[in-house]
Amino acid sequence: MNLPDGLYDSVRKLALDRHQTVTSLMEQSLRRIVNEQTVSEAARAASASAALPDAQIPAKLLVTGGAGFIGSNFAHWLVANTDSTVTVLDKLTYAGNRESLAGLPEDRVRLVVGDICDADLVDSLVKDTDAVVHFAAESHNDNSLNDPSPFIQTNLVGTYTLLQAVRAHDKRFHHISTDEVYGDLELDDPERFHEYTPYNPSSPYSSSKAGSDLLVRAWVRSFGVRATISNCSNNYGPYQHIEKFIPRQITNILSGLRPKLYGSGENVRDWIHVDDHNSAVWTILTRGRMGETYLIGADGERNNKQVLEDILRLLGQPADAYDLVRDRPGHDLRYAIDSTKLRSELGWLPKYRSFSEGLAATIEWYKNNESWWRGAKEATEAMYAKQGQ
Repeated sequence: MNLPDGLYDSVRKLALDRHQTVTSLMEQSLRRIVNEQTVSEAARAASASAALPDAQIPAKLLVTGGAGFIGSNFAHWLVANTDSTVTVLDKLTYAGNRESLAGLPEDRVRLVVGDICDADLVDSLVKDTDAVVHFAAESHNDNSLNDPSPFIQTNLVGTYTLLQAVRAHDKRFHHISTDEVYGDLELDDPERFHEYTPYNPSSPYSSSKAGSDLLVRAWVRSFGVRATISNCSNNYGPYQHIEKFIPRQITNILSGLRPKLYGSGENVRDWIHVDDHNSAVWTILTRGRMGETYLIGADGERNNKQVLEDILRLLGQPADAYDLVRDRPGHDLRYAIDSTKLRSELGWLPKYRSFSEGLAATIEWYKNNESWWRGAKEATEAMYAKQGQ
């Protein structure tokens, strides 16, 4: 594209200031225009009551990692919102907790303790289900820096094992992934991640998840596996292990400890309540187009300092009542999700329209369920103390 000299010089200067090429800056600007046009078209389609794809409702689901944070919430969501029966396959590592499934009806939900890398077990469970929703993953960045090997085994070998089973039995497969596969964005960059953003992972965790995404795409194309992928932003809500940022700060305050802020607290995440994530997963599972990737986000961009101050305020504490601690090595700067495709194509919308609303509900859950998290608190804080955090 040829530009007048004066305009080209201005664009070039702006690109240099942002450490970009002229081409990438222009591509970013054009993509933003296209996205705005897409949103406008989606609004017009909604006003015209455009028909959504027909839902394909699975009667029996296999949910891997269903005793972990997001997976257990998905089991609760399914019981509350569908008639499907659920088999949970979980290895019950430190991140899995059978108490997260407590109270669910035994005729609707059963727990199988096992490893997704166990091919015989996986095959026997897959052949007796209608669809597999694959949450199981090693997912803590700090742990992946200390020992990457479990991340390679679970996230890559485990996903391969599941893909082979759904291929053999021709079952529907939905793969849960993360926005961290895209790397990070500059704090002042107006761009957000979308389905065509190139992968640029920065840790053993995100690299292993990127690899598992690519395995799913390959099995779709090479073997005709009926699969979809979703990449979601940072989740928060009930049953989240207290090593994670939001529950750690909430339980610190509830325990009379000062919460901790990593580095300067400028790192930005695009937060979504776990119930909204799971309603989107169900929408994709039942209405999504085979082979497609959908990004899930709720426009909840906030930096860590803002999140911590929100928690303190909601718990009646001074907004500056926290300690600064050493930052995480390689801490990504900013994640941001563009969920236009999911909203316009499948008609999904989040239940929690504001971060503060979802955060308040989350705080109430931790206040009312101390017995669920108290036992792990001392060991978790001891681990962080050794890391200077």
